[in-house]
Amino acid sequence: MKTFKIATLLTLTVAMAGCNTMDRLANVGNAPPLTQIQDPTAMAGYQPVRMPMPEPIADTYQANSLYRTSAKGFFKDERAHRVGDIVTVKVTVDDSAKISNSTNRNRSSTNSAGMGGIFGAAVDNLSGGAIDPSAAIDLTSGTNDAGAGSVNRSEALETSIAAVITQVLPNGNLVIEGRQEVRVNFEVRDLIVSGIVRPSDIQANNTISSTKIAEARISYGGRGQITDVQQPRYGQQVLDAILPF
Repeated sequence: MKTFKIATLLTLTVAMAGCNTMDRLANVGNAPPLTQIQDPTAMAGYQPVRMPMPEPIADTYQANSLYRTSAKGFFKDERAHRVGDIVTVKVTVDDSAKISNSTNRNRSSTNSAGMGGIFGAAVDNLSGGAIDPSAAIDLTSGTNDAGAGSVNRSEALETSIAAVITQVLPNGNLVIEGRQEVRVNFEVRDLIVSGIVRPSDIQANNTISSTKIAEARISYGGRGQITDVQQPRYGQQVLDAILPF
């Protein structure tokens, strides 16, 4: 059964590799295509955010008011607060971590035993004097374990991206998601930001810092010729997945 699974995996891999190869050959000399603009909630894999919420507070209305709550005016707060509104996210990531661990353990033991009397004489006669009966048994053991590990990591990213409010939670918090694609020559850089923000954290100029985003998901990557060269070949990836050593 295991052999059948491996054979099936190899067959599917070869088939997928063949399709990928044909697609790449068909696009030789062409720049990577940009994805079409679409509703984030209609994309595959999108899931509405559901979290524990307090009881919703009913809106109150003032009688004989000169302004409508939905009207746009000079004195109205223009910060994003409704589904479909746009807010600018200032992405600032400056993290570093440095960890170093070292472990060393040693153990040694020596045991010796001798035999005298009739047993010692028997050993001496049988060995012709080659074995000393006083040290007929000699046991020596020892272990030496050493380990060392270190982590030295640093990330820095500073940019801005416009995100769209995709959901307003019952407590008033806003779910945002923003995607940005920039193509330079034959390389496309992707920036994705999503999470939950408080309306009060949005500044008067309709911007918010990425440090104010709860459940933040920030992805910065690329696709194209440079990224393709940096990735191992699909054959190597298959071997890394199935080989036990």
